[in-house]
This record gives sequence, structure tokens and C-alpha cells, in this order.
Amino acid sequence: MQLKPKQTPSIRQALTVAACTLLSAPAVRAQGTWELDSSLLFYSEQDRVRAIEPVVRLKKQISEDEHFALQFVADSLTGASPSGAVPTTTPQTFTSPSGNSTYNTPANEIPLDPSFHDTRGAISFDWGRPLSRESRVVYQGHVSKEFDYLSTGVGATLSWDFNQRNTTLAAGASIGYDQVNPVGGAPVGLAPMPTFPTVKATSGDSDTKQLADLLLGVTQIISRTTLMQLNYTYGKESGYLTDPYKLVSVVDAGGNPVETLYEKRPDTRARNALYWRTLSAFGKDRLDFSYRYYWDDWGLRAHTADLRYRFEFGGGHYLEPQLRYSLQSQAADFYRPFLRQGESPQYASADYRLSEMTTSTIGLKYGVATRRDGEFAVRVGYMLQTGEDHPANAPGQLANQDLFPDTKALLFQVNYSLKF
Repeated sequence: MQLKPKQTPSIRQALTVAACTLLSAPAVRAQGTWELDSSLLFYSEQDRVRAIEPVVRLKKQISEDEHFALQFVADSLTGASPSGAVPTTTPQTFTSPSGNSTYNTPANEIPLDPSFHDTRGAISFDWGRPLSRESRVVYQGHVSKEFDYLSTGVGATLSWDFNQRNTTLAAGASIGYDQVNPVGGAPVGLAPMPTFPTVKATSGDSDTKQLADLLLGVTQIISRTTLMQLNYTYGKESGYLTDPYKLVSVVDAGGNPVETLYEKRPDTRARNALYWRTLSAFGKDRLDFSYRYYWDDWGLRAHTADLRYRFEFGGGHYLEPQLRYSLQSQAADFYRPFLRQGESPQYASADYRLSEMTTSTIGLKYGVATRRDGEFAVRVGYMLQTGEDHPANAPGQLANQDLFPDTKALLFQVNYSLKF
């Protein structure tokens, strides 16, 4: 099951990271140096999902302009996840995805599947090497495995320096192939959830998804203290894009559920994103600001701003407050918190991640330098996610239900890095 859409330690992200390297890379790298970066993240939503994610990245600086890195990720998700079904004034019973059991939801509560769990292991690499004095390439690849999902992908990013190396252009591309193996099989979209112990209708035991991404970017040194970057990314997905574990309630005129369906999404998706980032130094302190605008052909529109300011206190100690705000200003065209009797849409999903919503995060990171050019850091954060809890068109008893309860989460992360 899923806390978020199934995505890999993604080539999509790796392309952006590769294009952003100049924003943080040192001007001179020691040949033969090894670098170890590690982190451990604890994430907990109130009464919902909990996650633990250790990450280890090992990098070898082969020469001043060439490196090779491996990253290992293992994460575990447990708890309860919203199924997409609506609450009602009476208790409800749902069949588990496997079809082998049921779970109950009390009256006037959002249905949560308590069997939610996910374990993932992933390995990825990036290899950067020069092509000439002014150009270089970074190759990326990954394999990610969950009990119900396999993802693979490769990509590359080219970059060129000019204008006395004050300007860098970047272009990248990647392809990916994912295999989905839902528990109990891939349900037929918009088919009724069966009553236990009836077997659900499926389109097979597994399905596939293909991905392709392109990136264009420019990084510009504005002054001795300011660096700026602008990226555009385009992505295309095709295949099985439905979440096999999400449901949609069909309600009568009184807002009471009369049937529960499996969701269905389009089998293609085109994604676009503009990303702008600025790094500025103020003495020893540093300001890091980024803004991202996202849109796709599902109708989603989203704005995300992230602000961090690093205060240096000497002796290798620093504090870095963070403010992050994300506004998903438009829902997917097929997002429906519920369906009315008699409706027969081509696609429908009640997944709140496709709705209009806002997510605010406040955080604080403390770091201290260690021996061997290393660092130990601790980060804490608080996240609040809100949405339309009382839709104006909600019929009957649904008008009095909270259809989008606030999501509150705490996160705690420990980082350790060193060179040897």
C-alpha cells in the first residue's frame, strides 16, 4: 500500500540533482577522496502513517572532475492510510486488498486501512566524468524493490560551461520501467469492492508503467556571493497509473454510501515543472531559496516555495531554520471525493493527494563540523496539511462530516558525513 504515489529514488530527481551540483560543489576536489553521507529519518503522522528511512551514500572522487557514487535506501512504512471512502453516521466494513479479511471503520470517522505497510530497498548510482575542459556528463541509474512494486531506470545529464565558466547549461534525459504487483491482483477500475469472502474482479496479477523525463537548465553566477539556477522538466508516464488500493464511495441523496468502487485513473500523464533556486552568501551566513511550479494534463497545478537560512556561529556550529509552503491550487480533473448514484464517469479517484490542498512545514537543523571534514546534524520539523473538509455540494449527512481531516506530522532526521 502507499503513502504516496509509487515513485523511485527517481531518475527524475537525479536529473535535477545532477543539474544542481554546481550550487554546492567545492571549486577544487581532492583526488582519491572518499565521502560518506548517511541519514536516518523518522516520520510520524498523527494516528496514521509512520516511516523510518535510513540512507547511505558512498562517493569516490576519482579525479578533480570525475566521481562515482552509490546510494542505498531502505524504508519501512506502517500505520493506517485513508482508503478514499467517505465517513458515515454508522460503522462500515471493508474487504482488505487481499480479499482474505475485513476491517471496520467507526461511525463518523474517515475510513483508514489499518493493514497499511510497505517496505522498500533501493540502490542507485551516479557517475560523473569530463568530456572536455568545458563539458561533462553524469550518468544515473537505479533499482528499487517493494513487496508489490519493482522500479528500474537509467538517465544522463550533460552540462557545458561558457562565459568564463560563469554560466552552465544542462540537458538531461531518463527512461524508467516499473512493474506493479498489487496484493490480490490489479482491480478493474470502477468495479465494486466485493463483500468478503467474494473474490474481486481483476485485470491480472500485475501490470506495468513506463516513464520518460527530459530536463533543460541554466546555472548563472550573478556575483561573488550569489548563484542562480532555472530548470524546466517534462515527463511522460504511460501504463498502469491507478492506485490499486484506493476506493471511491457512491452515495445516495442522503449522503449515505450505497456502494464502494475501486478508483480508476487515465493510463497516460504528461508532467511539467519550472524550478528556480537562488543561493546567496551574507558573510559566513547563507540564504537558500527555491520555487517550483508544477502542472500536468490531469489538471493538477501546484506551487512550492522553500526558504532556508544558515546561521554560522564559528567552530563549525550552525543553525538552519526552514519554511516550506506548498499550494496545490487545482485538483485533478477526475478527483471526486464521492460519486452520486447514477453517475458513470470514465475516471474517478477520491485520493486526497489529487485534491486542492496546502502543506506547510517548519523545521530547524543544527549542525557541527567533525574531524575529517565531516559533519553531524540533527533536523526536526512539523508539517500541517489541510484541504476542503466540507465541500459545498456534499449531500445529506456528508455536509456534517469532515471529508479532509487535517494531517499533522512530526519528523526527526539525523545526518552524519565524513571524508577519508
